[in-house]
Amino acid sequence: MSYQSQTTTAAQLIAGNGTPWSGIDAEAVARMRLQNRFACGLDIARHTAEIMRRDMAAYDADPAAYTQSLGCWHGFIAQQKMISIKKHFGTTKGRYLYLSGWMIAALRSEFGPLPDQSMHEKTSVPALIEEIYTFLRQADARELGGLFRELDKAREAGNAIEEQRLLNAIDNHETHIVPIIADIDAGFGNAEATYLLAKKMIEAGACAIQIENQVSDEKQCGHQDGKVTVPHEDFLAKIRAVRYAFLELGIDDGIIVARTDSLGAGLTKQIAFSREPGDLGDQYNAFLDCEEVGDIAQANGDVIINRGGKLLRPKRLPSNLYQFRPGTGADRCVLDCITSLQNGADLLWIETEKPHIEQIAAMVDRIREVIPNAKLAYNNSPSFNWTLNFRQQVFDAWEKEDRDLSAYDRARLMSADYDGTELGAEADERIRTFQRDAAARAGIFHHLITLPTYHTAALSTDNLAREYFGDAGMLGYVQNVQREEIRQGIACVKHQNMSGSDIGDDHKEYFAGEAALKAGGVHNTMNQFAA
Repeated sequence: MSYQSQTTTAAQLIAGNGTPWSGIDAEAVARMRLQNRFACGLDIARHTAEIMRRDMAAYDADPAAYTQSLGCWHGFIAQQKMISIKKHFGTTKGRYLYLSGWMIAALRSEFGPLPDQSMHEKTSVPALIEEIYTFLRQADARELGGLFRELDKAREAGNAIEEQRLLNAIDNHETHIVPIIADIDAGFGNAEATYLLAKKMIEAGACAIQIENQVSDEKQCGHQDGKVTVPHEDFLAKIRAVRYAFLELGIDDGIIVARTDSLGAGLTKQIAFSREPGDLGDQYNAFLDCEEVGDIAQANGDVIINRGGKLLRPKRLPSNLYQFRPGTGADRCVLDCITSLQNGADLLWIETEKPHIEQIAAMVDRIREVIPNAKLAYNNSPSFNWTLNFRQQVFDAWEKEDRDLSAYDRARLMSADYDGTELGAEADERIRTFQRDAAARAGIFHHLITLPTYHTAALSTDNLAREYFGDAGMLGYVQNVQREEIRQGIACVKHQNMSGSDIGDDHKEYFAGEAALKAGGVHNTMNQFAA
C-alpha cells in the first residue's frame, strides 16, 4: 500500500471514531505503519524465505548470481552492515546475515566465553535473531524518518517536483530486513529438542536453519579435532523436525541447510541400525574401521557386526566411540549430502579443512550425478589461513608447471617477504575471485564468513588502544575514528540519530504536538556534524 493510500485509510479510520480521535494525525499513523512494516517474526520469516527461494532459482539459472553474508554477534553489528551495504551498493539484493553458534558461545553466553561445543544457553539463539531484526527494523524506521522530514521540507518550500520524488522514494523504499541463515548446531538434544528450538528461531524471524550431523552432546567446532557424527536416520529425524516446525508455523518454503562434518570427523558414537544389506544403516557401518573376528580372542564387551557374511569387530576407543576407516571422509560427505537432499534438506554445507575449490568440486560433482541442482552454503572461515593456503596452492601449481621457484621457500610462504612478489600477487588474485570461481565450479550458492565481526572488533579495538593510551592521546581517536567516520560518510558518527533520538522526537510531536520537548534542538551537539 502506498504512502498516500496508507494516509487515506488512516484518515477514514480516524474520522469513523469521531471527536475522541481528533488528536490523531492520519499522516503520522501512515508514517508509523510504514516504519513498522513487519508486525512479527513470522512476517519476517515469510518475507525472507521468499527472497532466498528467488535467489536460489536465480543461481540455478546462472551461477554468477551467488549470494553472500557476514556473521554478526549483535543487532547493532547487523544493522551497521546492512546500512553500509545500502550506502555502497544501493540494494541489499544477494546479501544476507549469518548467525553463528560459535559467536553466540564465545560472546553471548551467561557462562562467559565458551568454545563452540553447544554448552551455551539454547535460548540465546532465538534471542539474537530477534535482536538482529529489532535493529534492522529500526534501520528502516530511521531511514524512512529521514525521508519524511525531507518531504515536510519540500512541502514547506512549495517544491512539488521534490515532493513527488520523495513520495516515490518512500513507496519504493527497500527494507534492511534480509534473510538470516541461523545456526542450530546439532539441535541441542534429540529431535524433539531440535523441533522446539527451531520453532523459537522461526518465530523470531529465521527463514533458514542450518543443522549439522554431529552428536549433540559431543558437538565440536567444525575446524577442531574430535568431531563425532551420527547415523543418517538420527540426522534425518532432526531435518524432519525442523521441517515440521516450519510447516506448523505456516512458513511453507522455509530453508533447511544440512551440514556434514564427515570430512574431518573420524568417529561415531553408535553403530547404525540396519535391516538388510545395502540399506542406509549398512552403508554407514561400511565405513567403520573393523577387523575380522576369526580366531581373534574377544575382549569383554566386544561388539560384533555381520558384513557380507563375515563377522567383524569395529575398533572401539576407550571413550566408547567407534572410528571410521582413514581416507573415507569424502565418500561419507557425498553419502551424507545425497541422503539429506533426498530427505527434505534444501541446501548443503560441507565443512572443509581448507579453501580449495577442486576439493569441494570433486564432492559436488559426485552429488550432482544424483541430485543435479544440489548447491551449497560454504564457510569462508577465519579458521583458514587464507594467505598461506593460497600461496601454497600457487606454489604447488607452479611446481607442476616446472616454473622456477628458487626465489621461494614453501616452508616460509606466510612471510611478509613474499607480500610483493609475483607468487603473492597471484595468490591474492585467487583469493579475490575465490567466491566467484567456487560458485561457478563447485556449486556454491551462498558464501559466508562465520566470525568476521569477532575479528574486526578485536582488531579495531587493539588499534584504538595502541594510539589512545600512547603518545597520540585523544588524536588517536579523532584521527583514526571520528575523522574517518566523517570522511567516509559513516552514519554512526551521528550516534544520537543512530540510537533513535530523531525517531523519538517524531513520536513526541505526534503525541504532544507543540508541547513536545524534543532533543534535536539547536543545542544538540550532533548539529556539529551537519556539514
